[in-house]
Amino acid sequence: MNKMPSLFISHGPPFVALADCPAQRFFKALGGHLPTPKGIVSVSAHWESVHPMVTAGVDPGLVYDFGGPRALKPTRYRLGGAPRLAEEITQRLQAEGIAASEFERGFDHGTWIPLMLMYPEGGIPVVQLSIQTEADAAHHHRLGNALAPLRHAGILIMASGGAVHNLDEISDDGGIDAQPPAYVRRFDRWLEDQIIQGREAGLLDYQRHAPDPDRCHPYPAEHFLPLFVALGAADGAKGRRLHDSFLLGTLSMAAYAW
Repeated sequence: MNKMPSLFISHGPPFVALADCPAQRFFKALGGHLPTPKGIVSVSAHWESVHPMVTAGVDPGLVYDFGGPRALKPTRYRLGGAPRLAEEITQRLQAEGIAASEFERGFDHGTWIPLMLMYPEGGIPVVQLSIQTEADAAHHHRLGNALAPLRHAGILIMASGGAVHNLDEISDDGGIDAQPPAYVRRFDRWLEDQIIQGREAGLLDYQRHAPDPDRCHPYPAEHFLPLFVALGAADGAKGRRLHDSFLLGTLSMAAYAW
């Protein structure tokens, strides 16, 4: 089997599932452009833990971790778990000296909303891996390194966060199509350049090298940390941009593949 991609996607607000916007159209087309995976490892910004945790169980269910829109609660969409894959991931992380464990938990919207658009029929086993907001980019890169061999076994690595994610400065009057401020565009261009040029060192030290890093990703930068898992799973390859759009001014919906 050909090696599966390692992805970083910007999942955006839950309303992406309902709103006709460039990001929604991108997600709807994305599944058809990828090889069909045997399983998916989703690394979502919306599961934070002290040590890496992996969803266990055959049917973890969905977590409605948002206040709206009501039309998404409840939804008939279902994702099945992958207990054997969860066990393998846990063992791979432990073999690298990383304290990891399995945990009974459902899939949050950073996982199920993009997958609902990408694979509306479901049927692909999914495991979710947590992030550690008190750990740095290098730690998450190391998680990705441990997951990289799974790509040769037909497993898609999907890191789900946001290329720029500043909720404090979202547009109040420009609607979902509000134009991004200059600082958002600068960071977005910097990120694209680093990824397509394969400048891994600069990415890992983004807080020193990127323009306005703390404004584009305020502490704890939970929507940026998944990117480093995808980067670690890339085995040093240069990435390519899959999508480029903005929502509410300060949310970049950029997506990349390695």
